[in-house]
Amino acid sequence: MKKMLFLILKIIGFLIGVVFLYIILSLLLPMIPVKAEETSDPKIVEAYILTNGVHTDLVVPVKTKYMDWSQKLPIENTKGKDPDQNFIAFGWGDKGFYLDTPTWADLKFSTAFKAAFWLSDSAMHCTYYKKMTVADDCKKIMLTEKQYQDLIKFIDDKFDKDSEGKYILIKTDAVYGNNDAFYDAKGSYNFTYTCNTWANDGLKAAGQKAAFWSPTDFGIFRHYK
Repeated sequence: MKKMLFLILKIIGFLIGVVFLYIILSLLLPMIPVKAEETSDPKIVEAYILTNGVHTDLVVPVKTKYMDWSQKLPIENTKGKDPDQNFIAFGWGDKGFYLDTPTWADLKFSTAFKAAFWLSDSAMHCTYYKKMTVADDCKKIMLTEKQYQDLIKFIDDKFDKDSEGKYILIKTDAVYGNNDAFYDAKGSYNFTYTCNTWANDGLKAAGQKAAFWSPTDFGIFRHYK
């Protein structure tokens, strides 16, 4: 009995230690900056990072000569079906959080547990916008032709695709508004690789300022003050 109790206490102590270490790393590692790459090429593509206070999206133009996202992500897949849109935001994350947790009050332990420990699927949340407004929650970045092409590849690589190479729409009523839709994505959300970690990696792929590692939106936006 004593051995069992001692083992339980050791496990509890280990878990507490892991949580404490995670919190410390989540506070310290985002403070380490990754500098934007130096380039003399003209920065001609307007893009943004956007947060809702928890989750970071990467926002790019709907149409450029490099990519027409409306061909891959038809506006008809949204409730509003409004073609007058100029930007599209991409947010990768846990499918359970996206579809089953419209508010924090709806969060279930099973959803959080699966998300934290690689046990659930992921989804890409795609939202159309007519305009972007620079503010504390929305920061503008300018990209060169190559940087935007690198970002396109980064985003495209995270989508699951069918046998014809098309993005796979998740048919659900659990959308956030009239101009968004969900699609199947690759990878598993977990406590070391969150929605914000993915966005932060996207900034690195595009040669922009970023955090060394960040599971939070704050860790990203602190480099864009």
